[in-house]
Amino acid sequence: MSDQYKKQAAEAAIEFVQGGMRLGLGTGSTAAHFVRALGAAVAGGLRVVGVPTSVATAQLAESLNIPLTTLDETPELDLTVDGADEIGPGLVLVKGGGGALLREKIVAAASGRMIVIADQSKHVECLGAFPLPMEVIEFGLGATRNAIERAASSLGLAGDIAVRGKDGQPFRTDSGNLILDASFGRIPEPKALAGLLDRIPGVVEHGLFINLATQIIIAGPDGLEKISA
Repeated sequence: MSDQYKKQAAEAAIEFVQGGMRLGLGTGSTAAHFVRALGAAVAGGLRVVGVPTSVATAQLAESLNIPLTTLDETPELDLTVDGADEIGPGLVLVKGGGGALLREKIVAAASGRMIVIADQSKHVECLGAFPLPMEVIEFGLGATRNAIERAASSLGLAGDIAVRGKDGQPFRTDSGNLILDASFGRIPEPKALAGLLDRIPGVVEHGLFINLATQIIIAGPDGLEKISA
């Protein structure tokens, strides 16, 4: 049923899209439902332009004839709609399960608003059950991992930090970087952790999205719930 709830949340987000908008298009299974719903609206005459956050999203949007642009051509966006791996208190997010966290964060930061769509299971009381993704450069990987461990330890966090793999090889982001997934278990102070990770040179970006989401739309057995920041 979770996929059905994802679809319901995605379709509910369409009501916030208006003609002429410049949209950030997220990545992942829930965001894909929104892109498909947007494609149907475009086919019905809605005029928008989108900035995809990944190659996969770009390919899906193109297949649905959604007009696309880039942040170089359109550096300011009206709205981004994206999913999340976890949504915690204060609309702090964990993102990056799809490996697009760097581009997702750049696009979200360029947007006036960010609506997060998710099934009910993603709304949690404390972040951390989902491993925290961090996009890192390959050079100095061991030193970067050690620095992450020290930063986490200073906040009482510990857990396995593994290089994400795919098909027996290290997973590569669309920007050619690696992903480290940190299984900390619980992250009671996400803002403090984000600040420490921001200071580590080898960490290109981390999956803690803070002060970016302006609204969430959650679907579950009891229907839709909308929560604003």
